[in-house]
Amino acid sequence: MTEHNVEEKDGGARLDRWFKRHYPQFTHGLLEKALRKGDVRLAGKKAKASDRVEAGQAITIRCPIPDVREKAPKPEARKLSPEDIIMMQQAVLYKNADVIVINKPPGLAVQDGTKVVKSVDGMLDALRFESSERPRLVHRLDRDTSGVLVLARTSRAATRLMHAFADKTAEKLYWALVKGTPEIAEGTIDLPLAKQEEGDVEKVAIDEEDGKRAVTLYRVVDKLSSTLAWVELQPVTGRTHQLRVHMAAIGHPIIGDGKYGGREAFVDGMELSRKLHLHARRIVVPDMLDVTAPLPKHMRESWKKLGLEEE
Repeated sequence: MTEHNVEEKDGGARLDRWFKRHYPQFTHGLLEKALRKGDVRLAGKKAKASDRVEAGQAITIRCPIPDVREKAPKPEARKLSPEDIIMMQQAVLYKNADVIVINKPPGLAVQDGTKVVKSVDGMLDALRFESSERPRLVHRLDRDTSGVLVLARTSRAATRLMHAFADKTAEKLYWALVKGTPEIAEGTIDLPLAKQEEGDVEKVAIDEEDGKRAVTLYRVVDKLSSTLAWVELQPVTGRTHQLRVHMAAIGHPIIGDGKYGGREAFVDGMELSRKLHLHARRIVVPDMLDVTAPLPKHMRESWKKLGLEEE
């Protein structure tokens, strides 16, 4: 029999995540079998893989621990250049013992993937600072969307933040420059979304039959004749590309969003950047954080050309 007391840094993690961290040789199948038989107990009781562990609780293993099998060597971690480290650290907007909030640059993917050369996730070692733990992602932004991105520094903070996003107690506000001006200055877009494939390209589209409910609140901040409008967007749900698809669906695509707005997402003769004009401006998690991110360079330049005041 082996017994462990959960350390403070692991508090709030799922039991299966605890095993993955401390006993990676317990495969998912082996762990589930041990849990069903009662060979793994949490605080003396039978447990499930999804149960959360708390600091000080005892995890008891009453079965043989599998041998560590040799695995193929992992690819070397991406070596960070001094420029990468400086970029990531200069992006920090707020930091305490639990969280780090950065202003993600446009064009930087949040996670690794096909054809992704650099990502926030791949450069998180630059944000360890005085901690031995690597910060972890708790939500996402599109590659071309800039702005507030929250990182958890502990398992407990990650759990709290993920609950806040799931329970919709976290409030996320975006700024966008859109084509034309919505007739109703403040309203709700409630249109279901589903992922679809168009050849080799995956897109999101309105799907009344099979789509998942998606709700966006919008407010026109400033109207620029009949050509453009500055809008504030608040996603109530968090579907992929939700804000971009919703604004295009009501006839006001976000400037620079050729994927969903086509040619209508660009304005001739105004010399505005062709980059996506969508920015995660502010995030509020009650009793935890309230952070605002300044506009990226291309949107700041557009605001200046259009006579808009960021403040």
